[in-house]
Amino acid sequence: MSDTVSWVLEVAIKPGELDNFKALMEEMVEATQSTQPDTTIYEWFYSDDGTACHLYERYTDSAAAMIHLQSFGENFAERFLGAADVTRFMVYGNPSEDVRGVVGGFGAVIMEQLGGYAR
Repeated sequence: MSDTVSWVLEVAIKPGELDNFKALMEEMVEATQSTQPDTTIYEWFYSDDGTACHLYERYTDSAAAMIHLQSFGENFAERFLGAADVTRFMVYGNPSEDVRGVVGGFGAVIMEQLGGYAR
């Protein structure tokens, strides 16, 4: 089994907030890419009508996920939650208790790995 932790975060973008949300996304992507080398996937996907966004994120391990969550909390959470509401949060892997505690505050569902592999 892998130590990786990944998740899909689904959000509803608040009316009138799409431009702010997209600008924040650019800032968050730049910060994550430049300061978090153990974030291996960090992708954002928008619906055609601009009302929903799915974030797909993958970390080498719980420590990397925790670094990301701490950065999010310190730098982006207030603006992110001002522009969007979390509608679903699915976490995959076997995250540490620290990570579980943080994502649990957003209503995350933890799906522990039963089998399979990633290349």
